[in-house]
Amino acid sequence: MTTDECIGVIGAGNWGTTLAKVLGDNDKRTLLWARRDELCREINETRQNSQYLPGFSLGPSVEATSDLERICKSASLIIAVVPSHTMRETARELGNYLNGEHVIVHATKGIEQGTFKRMSEVLREETCLRKIGVISGPNLAKELAARQPAGTLVASRYDEVFVRTHAALHNDYFRVYQGRDVIGAEIGGGFKNIIALAAGVAAGLGLGDNTKALLLTRGLSEMARFGVAMGAEVMTFGGMAGMGDLIATCSSPLSRNHQVGARLARGEKLEDIQRDMRMVAEGVKMAKAANDFAVRKRLDLPIVRAVHNLLYEHHQVPLLLKELMSIPAGPEFAALTV
Repeated sequence: MTTDECIGVIGAGNWGTTLAKVLGDNDKRTLLWARRDELCREINETRQNSQYLPGFSLGPSVEATSDLERICKSASLIIAVVPSHTMRETARELGNYLNGEHVIVHATKGIEQGTFKRMSEVLREETCLRKIGVISGPNLAKELAARQPAGTLVASRYDEVFVRTHAALHNDYFRVYQGRDVIGAEIGGGFKNIIALAAGVAAGLGLGDNTKALLLTRGLSEMARFGVAMGAEVMTFGGMAGMGDLIATCSSPLSRNHQVGARLARGEKLEDIQRDMRMVAEGVKMAKAANDFAVRKRLDLPIVRAVHNLLYEHHQVPLLLKELMSIPAGPEFAALTV
C-alpha cells in the first residue's frame, strides 16, 4: 500500500532515477523531476528511463514531472540529485517554492568550481532551508537498482533529516546509516571520484591489485588531508562516505569516473570521452576544484595534482604514473596532519 507522504526527487539522471526506484520499491509516493517533458512522458508511459537507467522498471507510485512548484507543494521531503555545476541554478529555482518546513538532502558528489562551496552551502545560500543533509556512500546505481545489498550514510546536524530520509529509503537491501559530519560526507563523496579516475587509468593500462591498493590507501590519505582542511572530522573518511565509497568507485567498471580513466589510458581524448558520455563524471570537475584549493591552501596532494595535470595540462598517461611513483616516501600518516 502506497504511503500518503509524497517525496520529491530533483534530477532524473542515473542516480536520481535509482533513488526514485528505491522509493517506489518502498511504496512511497514519489514525484521525480526531469527538466525535459519528453523524458517525463517516457517514464510515465513506459515506467522506464531508457537513457539513464535502461533495463529497470519504476514502481507505479513514481510519477515524473517537469513542474518544480508542484513537487515543492506536494512533498515536504526533497532529495536533490543534480550535477554540481547545475546545483546553484536548480537551488535558486527551488528557492521560489520552498519554505522553512521542507527537509532537503542532496546526493551530489562534487563541490562548486571557483567558490569551493559544498552543495549544502549552495542550498543554504539559495533557499530558506536549514534542515539540510547529504546522502553519501558506496552506491553504484545499477547494482542498487538491481536490489543488490548496499549501504549509505545520511549526514546532517538535524535528527529529523536522518529520521525522515531513513524512513523513506531504508529497506531489506538498502541500509541507511546516520552521521553528523556533513562536511566529511560531502568531501568524501566528491574527492573519491578523483582517485577513481587514477584507478581507471591503472586498470586501462592492465596494472594489478598492488597498484590499485597503493592508489586507494594514498588516495584515502589525501582525501583526509583535504577534508580536514575544509573542516571535516577525520574519522568520517574511514566509513561509508570515505573508504566505502572509495573502494566501490575505484574498483568497479560501472563507475563513470573509472570509465573515463580507463579510456584515457587507451589513448582517447578527454573531450571525445565527455562528448560520448550521457552522464556527468564529477571527478573531472572535482580534480580542478581540489587542485585549485590545494594550491591556495598549500596542501600537498600528489594524486590530485597528477590527475589534474593529465586532464588540464595535457600531460600524457605515462607521465601521470611517473609523477605518482616519484613522490618521496616518508611516514605513512604524515599527510593526515595539517
